[in-house]
Amino acid sequence: MFNSVIQDFTELHPVVQALIATTFTWLVTAAGASLVFFFKTMSRAWLDGMLGFTGGVMIAASYWSLLAPSIEMSESQGMTPWLPPAIGFAAGALFLFGLDKWVPHLHLNFGKDESEGMKTQWKRTTLLVLAITLHNIPEGLAVGVAFGAAAVGLNGAEMGAAVALAIGIGLQNFPEGIAVSMPLRRSGVSRRKAFFYGQLSAIVEPIAGVIGAAAVMVFQPILPYALAFAAGAMIYVVIEEVVPETQRDRNTDIAALGFIGGFIVMMVLDVALG
Repeated sequence: MFNSVIQDFTELHPVVQALIATTFTWLVTAAGASLVFFFKTMSRAWLDGMLGFTGGVMIAASYWSLLAPSIEMSESQGMTPWLPPAIGFAAGALFLFGLDKWVPHLHLNFGKDESEGMKTQWKRTTLLVLAITLHNIPEGLAVGVAFGAAAVGLNGAEMGAAVALAIGIGLQNFPEGIAVSMPLRRSGVSRRKAFFYGQLSAIVEPIAGVIGAAAVMVFQPILPYALAFAAGAMIYVVIEEVVPETQRDRNTDIAALGFIGGFIVMMVLDVALG
C-alpha cells in the first residue's frame, strides 16, 4: 500500500508534488497550533527546546538537502564547484536580510518596543505572525526547489532527498505552530484566534513551494544557485531569529540540546531516504 502511494506520488507533476509536500508542512504547523485548544500555557523551557530543535533541522537541511546537492550539480555541469553555491547562498541571505529590514515584524519572546522592519502601529499579534511568515518563506522555497531539482534528474538531486526535506520541515513546523499560538493565547487572545494566527504563519509555504518548483523547472541552469539560495535564506533565519529567541531566558542548555536533536533527526532522514 505504502509503495503504491509513493509510486503514484512520483508520477505527479513536480509542481503538484511541491504543492502537496508544502501543504503537508502547513498542516503540521496547524496541528501544532491546535494544541492551544487543550493548553493555555506551555513551559518556556519546552518552547525554547522546540525552537532549538527547529534551528537544528534547518541547519542540517541547509547542508545535506541543499548545499551538498548544489555543489555536486555545479561540478557535474562543468562549473567551478564552489561558485554557484557561494553566489546562491549569499543571495538567499541578502534576500532575507532585505525582507527583515523592510517587513514590520516582532520575534517571539521580544517586547513590542523591539519590533523590527518599517515602523508601524500594527498590533503585536500581526507583527508576531509576520515574523514567522518570514521564517517560513525559505522553508517552502527549499521544499519546492528540491522537488523541482529531483524532477530534472541532475546529479545530486533525488526524490528521496526531497521527501526527507519535506518531512524534516514538517517536523520542525509542529513546534513553530505551538510557539506562535501559545504566547498569543497567554496574552489573552481567544483560542480560535490563537489557532488561526498560528496556522496562518505557514500558509506562505505552499505558495513559496510552488514558485520554487516552477522556477527551477523552467530555468534549469539556475538549479545550483536556487538550492544554495534556499540554504542561505534558512541559515540567515536561524542566526538572526531562531537562536536569539532561545537565548532570552535561562534555558540555553535545553535549547542547545534541542538544536542537536533536530540536527540529528534531519541528518538521519536525509541519509536514510536520500
